[in-house]
Amino acid sequence: MALSFETHAAFFSTETEQPSAVDPQVFVEDAAAPEATGPQGIKHVAGVRPALIERDSKTSRLFNAAHKPLGFDLQSWLAASADASIVQTDGKVVFKASFKHLQPNASYSLFENHFDTRPISFTPLDGAGTGNNFTTGADGTAAVTVTLPAMPTHDNAVLLVYHSDGKAHGTVRGQIGLNAHHQIIARPQ
Repeated sequence: MALSFETHAAFFSTETEQPSAVDPQVFVEDAAAPEATGPQGIKHVAGVRPALIERDSKTSRLFNAAHKPLGFDLQSWLAASADASIVQTDGKVVFKASFKHLQPNASYSLFENHFDTRPISFTPLDGAGTGNNFTTGADGTAAVTVTLPAMPTHDNAVLLVYHSDGKAHGTVRGQIGLNAHHQIIARPQ
């Protein structure tokens, strides 16, 4: 099964019927922005707001919810892509992906997003949190193979999480909007 990744911003905006595309987990500077809680329930300090995909300049520098610079711009963030598939062979379910245009020498992890639970939940893609973390190369690429505990369905999605603190978080995603940011997502058909 081939997986088609899209930005988390596009996925979130469509799923939650946002009036305009927004990335609720990365922020841009805006002197008029008060301290507030964004569209995904992430509290941010005054002076930053969630990035508006079609309104903000692609060269806008990005920050976390505490106004800490992430070190890249909106265009770089939105450029992430993957060629990925899930295959079942010899009784094993294996996810294989080649990621491009990620942040160089950066910490990432893969999670399964469970839309079939209330509230929505997340588990490490490998089920254990030991094989779902990886570091990109200096060119922002990575080739990843993960053995899954079961074949995901349309009730789930494969989620790529960027760790702005540079640390692997194992079984948890981290603090969303502060040191963990959903970058791209793929939902099996």
